[in-house]
Amino acid sequence: MRKLSRLSRFNIASLALGLAFLYLPILILVIYSFNASRLVTVWGGWSLRWYHEFFGDRAMIEAAWMSFRVAVSSASIATLLGTLAAVALSRGEGFRGRTLFSGMLYAPLVMPEVITGLSLLLLFVALNAERGFWTVTIAHTTLTMCFVAVVVQSRLGSLDRSLEEAAMDLGCNPVRAFVAVTLPLIAPAIVAGWMLAFTLSLDDLVIASFTTGPGSATLPIRIYSEVRLGVKPEINAICTLVIGLIAGVIVIASLASKLSSSQAESAAPL
Repeated sequence: MRKLSRLSRFNIASLALGLAFLYLPILILVIYSFNASRLVTVWGGWSLRWYHEFFGDRAMIEAAWMSFRVAVSSASIATLLGTLAAVALSRGEGFRGRTLFSGMLYAPLVMPEVITGLSLLLLFVALNAERGFWTVTIAHTTLTMCFVAVVVQSRLGSLDRSLEEAAMDLGCNPVRAFVAVTLPLIAPAIVAGWMLAFTLSLDDLVIASFTTGPGSATLPIRIYSEVRLGVKPEINAICTLVIGLIAGVIVIASLASKLSSSQAESAAPL
């Protein structure tokens, strides 16, 4: 009992230190975003001054709007392509080139972002493409599509295929059976994949820095350029808003994932 008690105390202490290491800097950043002082390290009382400064900074607002548009566009395209790829991998076990296709699809998961960004930059230069909104969107789609495919494929793998077979026995063709039966069941996983792709695109810096062009800087690039000249309290306010947005997206994605699991349990055969 003493060993178990000591072990539990050690585990609790380790967990507390780990959580403090991960989240204490974020908590300090959020608190200092309400600091009235212009000096980042000096507390001057509570104030919303720097949030007003952010909403009055046109360059920052344009960068935030660019990041939001890129994130929505790339997440939507990545969700469509990733869902189709997941269906192909789950339903086409015997097609030729499946191993090569899955390897190419999941390569961005293990590929360093610097290499991915540099390779996309060389591609756009070879195509003489003007770098801007669409090049960043294509790059983020390439990065996030594999994450969507993983989420949707795991949901398809746990789905009872007899439901589709029953629909086809009742007269549905394969496409109609998929749309009427399978698609509603995997919809929460698709939503969760979209949320994940949106979050990854919103806070990407490395790949966007390779593929962006003049007048199309995203918010992370803008923040990085500002931080190199010194941390301003306005940066804390911007980061706090981004943290709140991403936290909300994560909560919605978690709820969608739980809904998908509950639907899988209710749809399981008796």
